[in-house]
This record gives sequence, C-alpha cells and structure tokens, in this order.
Amino acid sequence: MLVLSDVDVHYGPIQALHGVSLEIREGEIVTLIGANGAGKSTTLRLVSGLVRPTRGEVAFEGASLSKMAPHDIVARGVCHVPEGRRVFAGLTVLENLEMGAYLVRGRQRIRQALRDVFGLFPRLEERRSQRAGTLSGGEQQMLAMGRALMTHPKLLLLDEPSLGLAPTLVQSIFGVIADIRQRGVTLLLVEQNAHMALRVADRGYVLETGRVVLADTATNLEANPQVRAAYLGE
Repeated sequence: MLVLSDVDVHYGPIQALHGVSLEIREGEIVTLIGANGAGKSTTLRLVSGLVRPTRGEVAFEGASLSKMAPHDIVARGVCHVPEGRRVFAGLTVLENLEMGAYLVRGRQRIRQALRDVFGLFPRLEERRSQRAGTLSGGEQQMLAMGRALMTHPKLLLLDEPSLGLAPTLVQSIFGVIADIRQRGVTLLLVEQNAHMALRVADRGYVLETGRVVLADTATNLEANPQVRAAYLGE
C-alpha cells in the first residue's frame, strides 16, 4: 500500500532522514520506534505531504505522493493525526468531527461516519455539544482520532497517541487502535510507549538519527536484546 524508497528529507541545512526505505501492506499496523529526534514524526509528515523529500520516492497504492499537496493526499485516503491533538478548541465536538468530513459527499455518508466514530468513542457522543478546548487530554486525543476517521481513510498516520495520558486511558486508546484495524484501516504508528506499540503492531522499524537500523516483526523486535535495552527499559 505504502512504499518509501531511499528517502532523504532536509529542514534547511539539517538532514532529518537519510535513505529511509520502508513498506506497509494493506491491513497492517506498522510502528516506528526510536528516540526523540530519530525522524519518526518527520516520516509521518513526509507521507502526508507536509514536508518534501529531497531525494527518493513516496508511493501510495502505486501513485507518487512526493509532489502532491496535503489535501490531495487526504483525498486519496491518507489521514494524519499529529502529535499534540490540535483540535479546534473553540468548536464543539460535533463541529470538529464535521470539519473532518469536509471531503465526504452526501449527508448519509457523514451520518454513518459519525455513528462509526461514536461507536468507537462513546464519550465523544456524550460530549458532542461541548467545546473541544474544555475536554480532557484523553478526550481530545479521541476527538483527533475520530476527526481523522471521518474522512474514511485507507491509511491512518498516528503520531504519539498516548502522549501525556493516564495509564488507564493508554490501554483504552490502544484497544481502539486494534478496533480501527479490524474495520479495514491500515495504520502507521509512532509511539514512545514501545511496549504497547509492539504489542498492537504486526511489524516495526527502528529509526536512529534518521536512518532505519532494524526492521522485523513486532514479536521479534520485542524479543531483540538491543531493542529491549534501548527502548523497553530492560
């Protein structure tokens, strides 16, 4: 579904990605693991068109994304939930979700998307008339994910979905991630909680200073002594 081929990315004179290659097959959850500054978020921004490759190619379902505008990438079925949630604080929960459906044609499809999102996140339905800026951090994360799902994505990019959440909410968010995959959405996940990420993912890539240094199944990565020492605190 998604292929990155030998991609470099620069921020001015600073090189953030060095020859990164990875692939995601339809129906998978793939996670990117690495320390802060390793290039994980840059990889998601690259796929969603927020940064451009200075070398290499990004292809989704066989079509190049490398020069495509971000809104055209969304229209192709790729949606990005950025780190920090970035909900529209002054709008209600319902208005935020409707903003996510700006590319969806037909009231019936929008109503169905709302039912699907409220099925995943019942708390959002309870808060549908509440301003997003007054929600808890966990509720805002649910809203950011729900807003992305309103686009009917084929590929969902999730950047640090559990950041700053209480442990019980982290469990809940990862349960929803598994449910989203069961509904036919493919996921690329960036997550500091490597334990949880590897338990929900099929495969993973380890990034260090903008380079892929390891790629394997999630089970093998979780058992790898180097990964356990560096990222699992063991």
